[in-house]
Amino acid sequence: MATEKRKRLQKNQGEAVRVSDVARLAGCSTATVSRVQNTPDLVSAETRERVQAAIRALSYMPNSAARALRSNRSRMIGIVIPTLNHAIYASLVDAAQQRFASEGYSLLVATFDYDLDREKEQTAVLIERGAEGLVLVGECHHPEFYPMLAAADIPYINTYVFRPDGAHPCVGIDNRQASFDIAEFLYGLGHRTFGVICALMEGNDRAATRVAGVREALARHGIELDPSAIIERPYSIPSGREALRVLQALIPRPTAIICGNDILAFGALIECHEMGLAVPNDISIVGFDNLDFTAHISPPLTTMDVPAKEMGDGAARFLLDTLKGRTTMRKIRLEPQLIARRTTAPVPGLIFPVDLRKAVD
Repeated sequence: MATEKRKRLQKNQGEAVRVSDVARLAGCSTATVSRVQNTPDLVSAETRERVQAAIRALSYMPNSAARALRSNRSRMIGIVIPTLNHAIYASLVDAAQQRFASEGYSLLVATFDYDLDREKEQTAVLIERGAEGLVLVGECHHPEFYPMLAAADIPYINTYVFRPDGAHPCVGIDNRQASFDIAEFLYGLGHRTFGVICALMEGNDRAATRVAGVREALARHGIELDPSAIIERPYSIPSGREALRVLQALIPRPTAIICGNDILAFGALIECHEMGLAVPNDISIVGFDNLDFTAHISPPLTTMDVPAKEMGDGAARFLLDTLKGRTTMRKIRLEPQLIARRTTAPVPGLIFPVDLRKAVD
């Protein structure tokens, strides 16, 4: 009987299935079909299953554009990231997308290649296309950026940063503290001469804050980080290799290299091999992010683990709660973790009470 009813309701090729067709097949009102699509928690499980079965049977596709006009809701969220070439951002986007999808929202993704003018332009496009909220990276944006968001009255959250005293909602790590901890770890291994390979700091507050954290940690021990030992390069393997060569030309040569991410660190490791430098016996190297490959290269990379998935999920939860009018935390701190592997060791010749050359996985 149900099969015959479905056949009667199926449309000729090119004729759209309407919500009223779904309602007739499911034996409910069109309002109930709408609730199943938009607020399924308000519908009983039995009714929800019946409506969803009718939707599948009729291959019904909701007219999202018409629904958005009627409700003044697009159910789209914009996410603006520096690049799609960096796996850490893919983890952030994936986690956010899963959380948004569970609530019936879709993602619009834009990139800006660390160019703040372009970030502003891309964000304006997302707002024009009806994004109901925005996931952003970093706190530093174009001077006209926050006024633009305020004028659009659109909720947003910054990721990859945590500023308890800041004016903006955020979910992320304390970048200064994370790099401070790396420098302290290396100082504890006896290193006194340091080099830094970081991203281009203009327009990238995460990179700038991490360098500041290294400076602060070393200054605590009376060590001044020479500007010539800070090499700014784009995030790429060739850039890491080139930066390592520059640092090795310094006098004195650094015995420890702190890298702004794992890609730069990987490039530095490759160049050490080409130059005949043994890691960690001749030089120690630390990365940042703990990308999947870092545990499997030779030697496995010491790095700072960044909880990117938790960051993406936390950003999505914040926006969903905000859009639903729920009270939610505006500042969410996530804790990174230093993963000590086999690219770091005490300075040769120093004696320690315990064997610190043993890696901690």
